[in-house]
Amino acid sequence: MTARSLQYRCARRVCVALLALASLSNPAVTRGAVLPTLPQVLLDTTPPSSAGALIAVGAGGNFQAALNAAQPGDTITLEAGAVYSGSFTLPVKTGAGWITIRTSAPDSSLPPYGQRITPAYANVLPKLVTPDTSPALMTAPGAHHYRVVGVEITLASSVPMHYGLVAIGDGSRAQNTLAVVPSAITFDRVYIHGNATANLVRGISLNGTSVAVVNSYLSEIHYAGLDSQALAGWNGPGPFKIVNNYLEASGENIMFGGADPSIPNLVPSDIEVRGNHLYKPLAWRQTAWTVKNLFELKNARRVLIDGNIFENVWAQAQSGFAILFTVRNQDGTAPWSTVSDITFTHNVVRHAGSAINVLGMDDIRSSQRAQRLLIQHNLFEDVSRATWGGSGRAWQLLNGAESVTIDHNTAFQSHEFVLASQAPQVAFTFTNNLVLNNEYGLIGDGCIGNGCLASFLPGAVIQRNGIIGGNAGTYPEDNVFPVSVEAVLFTNRSGGDYQLSGASPYRNGGTDGRDLGVDWPALTTAISGVVSGRAPGAAGPPVDMTAPSVAVTVANLPPPLVLTAPSVSSVTPTGAVIEWSTSVPADTQVQYGITPDYGSVSPLSAMLVTAHTVGVAGLTPSTLYHVRALSLGASGEQVASPDATFTTPAPAPGATDAGTPERWRDRPWLPATGN
Repeated sequence: MTARSLQYRCARRVCVALLALASLSNPAVTRGAVLPTLPQVLLDTTPPSSAGALIAVGAGGNFQAALNAAQPGDTITLEAGAVYSGSFTLPVKTGAGWITIRTSAPDSSLPPYGQRITPAYANVLPKLVTPDTSPALMTAPGAHHYRVVGVEITLASSVPMHYGLVAIGDGSRAQNTLAVVPSAITFDRVYIHGNATANLVRGISLNGTSVAVVNSYLSEIHYAGLDSQALAGWNGPGPFKIVNNYLEASGENIMFGGADPSIPNLVPSDIEVRGNHLYKPLAWRQTAWTVKNLFELKNARRVLIDGNIFENVWAQAQSGFAILFTVRNQDGTAPWSTVSDITFTHNVVRHAGSAINVLGMDDIRSSQRAQRLLIQHNLFEDVSRATWGGSGRAWQLLNGAESVTIDHNTAFQSHEFVLASQAPQVAFTFTNNLVLNNEYGLIGDGCIGNGCLASFLPGAVIQRNGIIGGNAGTYPEDNVFPVSVEAVLFTNRSGGDYQLSGASPYRNGGTDGRDLGVDWPALTTAISGVVSGRAPGAAGPPVDMTAPSVAVTVANLPPPLVLTAPSVSSVTPTGAVIEWSTSVPADTQVQYGITPDYGSVSPLSAMLVTAHTVGVAGLTPSTLYHVRALSLGASGEQVASPDATFTTPAPAPGATDAGTPERWRDRPWLPATGN
């Protein structure tokens, strides 16, 4: 993806940040290290104008009747501080105008738009309280264009267990077509919470399209014996906007996936997660709440995770990783599940047993491969096995993800900086990072450093990293090895300033001419308002960091790259020809091998064509082979075909060349061609 191709996506103040993502320049990165595609839509959550009627619902009034009567453009006010007990449904309306539900308190009583609500504002917030296990607020099938502002949502103190306070859409089989998915639902400056003793599964379920949670505070969401999430989505297509929130949950603070969608081929997509504080109170270490991680993607595509703080997670019901990119066909009915095009930038991950775990393929059920993950300009601090349990690793790479790029990060972890295990990683790039080597540094199953490359990181680019305390003989050339953290010469590490000082020998030492490690000024700018609750990038009065969604439409996007299923012909005991076509011109390559993890790859033909042919030779007779086609278009989108299989026959009796076609006799490989 080029900077030019990003211009139409840029959203006012995020434009510079998005263009910076596209500017990652590493001439040593191979063709396979493809950077992710960013979200195609950034939702506009700026408060709309209100030109309709004002419907005031006083204390004890009928809120559901007001919802039923409201028309697009109307505003429903709920009395500040009043309690509305029940389970309320947002009905379907005709028309596209917004219906606003808000406190009767004046705007001056709330934090201004772009600044986060806190529990301190509870006295001016009307309270939706569910008296039983039904959601306090839910949507009718197909409901759309509702905005909830300055409202508190909780459960009655007499309810010991609850499944979810707000249900946007339906996560069950009833929502099995896009036609009934709710859309255009925004929560702005809402306070959603459980209490200190109740088992609560979820704050908001995000099973809709164009759903936003901004400037809000979600807390006391925990369960003993089950997963719980502040925000979770699995049966809605997106886009989603999660910006400038405090999010507290014992299981996963944010999760996409985790249950199979009932809508065929659905992958939650175009997800913006910025400026949030994801936190687990340390007091929960003394409770029975089920603790897992801070952020998890099991089925998601085109996700931007930028400028967040992820804080406090320990080994309990899971092994203590803060961030999980773990593709899962959770219930076995969604083999299309994927974790792809993930951009994780300018975040702080601290006080964790381990940092990031990547699972390339579901190791229980069939899935698509995790691919195109960028982890760049992040700070990982206090990642410690001794303090928080777990493995103390910075990055764990399992089961063959594709195109994972880890670049310009600074990590202080107690054990390995990378573990690669199970199937080999495809097109792995590790550049410009500052990490601790500790005892082993980079490991695999039964190997250390260079000894792991052929088995677990074939063709990897590992270059211009500062591996503190490492040994030059253990790693590829063109890395550096500070003898200690002090030798790096940070500006003020003890004071939490991880910028390289002017005297540091690692200034401007990256493949792109920049300092090794995190871009400290960019990181501190991105997280400057996260704890205080000011919208990302707001140096003065709070501002909304979005562009109108109408500025980015599907019609503006380049045509998608679509591959036909590969066909296999001319199969001999030692070779075969694979052919396929693409919807737009693209390059040509295949992966093949005796398992679905392949293991071998053909030479790349960089010529952009629509008809593709590759011949492979050197195969074993009488063997079942798996093969898939790979093509990369001019837009930077890489697509893999479904898996295909073929079986090589036994050689004819007395054959001297194992049946190799005559046209292959003078060359072991038939180069990829475009016909």
